Amino acid sequence: MIIDISQEVFSCKVFPGDPAPASQRVLSIDNGDICNLTAFSMCAHNGTHVDAPFHFLSNGNTIEKIDLDAFVGDCYVARFEGNLMTNDAVNILEKAQAVGASERILIAGKATVTEEAARVFAQAKIKLIGNESQTVGPEDAPMEVHKILLGADVVLLEGIVLTDVAEGKYFLSAAPINLAGCDGAPCRAVLMG
Repeated sequence: MIIDISQEVFSCKVFPGDPAPASQRVLSIDNGDICNLTAFSMCAHNGTHVDAPFHFLSNGNTIEKIDLDAFVGDCYVARFEGNLMTNDAVNILEKAQAVGASERILIAGKATVTEEAARVFAQAKIKLIGNESQTVGPEDAPMEVHKILLGADVVLLEGIVLTDVAEGKYFLSAAPINLAGCDGAPCRAVLMG
C-alpha cells in the first residue's frame, strides 16, 4: 500500500509571508496549440517540502548536497498534539527504536517541536524529522528549533499530511527536487507499509 502524504501544490498551505504557488497555461490544445504546457512559480517552502541546513545556517548545505539517504528509508510515524517536550521526544524515539525505525521520525497531529525536544532529536543523530505544520518549530519563532536540528544535519520534512495514517513503522520516500544552491525544495512524500 502506498500512502501519499503530500499536499497538492496549488491549493497548499503557505507559511505567513511566503509567496503562494501560481500557474499559467502557456500553450493550450483548445486554443490550437500542439500541446498543453504549464509554467509555474512557487517558494521552495510551499506545501510539502524539505528544509536544507542553508535555510537557517549561512554555511549549511544546500539541498543538492544532502545525501538522499536522509529522505528514503524506514521511518516511524508518531501521533502527538501540543508542544513536544523532552520526555515526549524520548518516548517517541523509544517507540521508533523498538521497531527499528528511529532514523526518520514523522509527527502526526498539531504538534510543535520545542527547543528541548529538538535537542533530544539532534543528540540522537536522527536523519530526518517531519511534521504536518509548515514549520517544525513554533510558527511565531521557528529560528532556534531550526538551528538546533539543521545544525545537527537533521533535515526537516514540513507540511506532510498524516491525517489518516496510524502510528507505526513505514518506508518513506520524500526525495526533494534537485534545486542547486537552494535552502529547500518541494517533494512528493509517500509512505509504504
